[in-house]
Amino acid sequence: MRLSGRGVRCVRGGREVFSGLDFEASSGEALAVTGRNGSGKTSLLRQIAGLLTVAGGSIGLEGGETELTLAEQAHYLGHRDALKPALSVTENLSFWRDFLDDQAGQAFNPTDSLAAVGLDHALHLPAAYLSAGQRRRLSIARLLAVRRPVWLLDEPINALDAAGQSMFAALMGDHLARGGLIVAATHAPLGVPAKELRIGGVS
Repeated sequence: MRLSGRGVRCVRGGREVFSGLDFEASSGEALAVTGRNGSGKTSLLRQIAGLLTVAGGSIGLEGGETELTLAEQAHYLGHRDALKPALSVTENLSFWRDFLDDQAGQAFNPTDSLAAVGLDHALHLPAAYLSAGQRRRLSIARLLAVRRPVWLLDEPINALDAAGQSMFAALMGDHLARGGLIVAATHAPLGVPAKELRIGGVS
């Protein structure tokens, strides 16, 4: 499996953010996207995820499921945690599982995913009561609840303490070992070996 971009151009609000961008990541590889604030790191991830129009060039996935789009084979984990505060930890994860998975009717036990991120003690706690680090752990749990080969991560270790960063590094390593690939916008070391794509731009 290979994710690649050729001559990718991004325009936001009538302003060109970047252009002529080439990148590539194959199964088992991580690509760390770096650059100054405003250089377009998040915009690139959103383009790959199908959430933002590609103004020029192309982005494609080879070797994936031919009947699925790239967006349907990717997880986008934004820098903001997409959680419903009134729902419990389990209910939030179940919502995302049902929303993301075409096979939502299959048996689903959220405990395993939540245990992997250290939240199995808080199954019935409303998300509103979680700390910033716990909210991040819950967001990470949905990467495990529905398996997709492409992980698109925007500042993934924000709010995680040292133990949380080690936990997530192990999960990323396992994902890569399974043949998945990762593209991550980050200002900090990712925690797994990664190629670097630096995007220029203004702050």
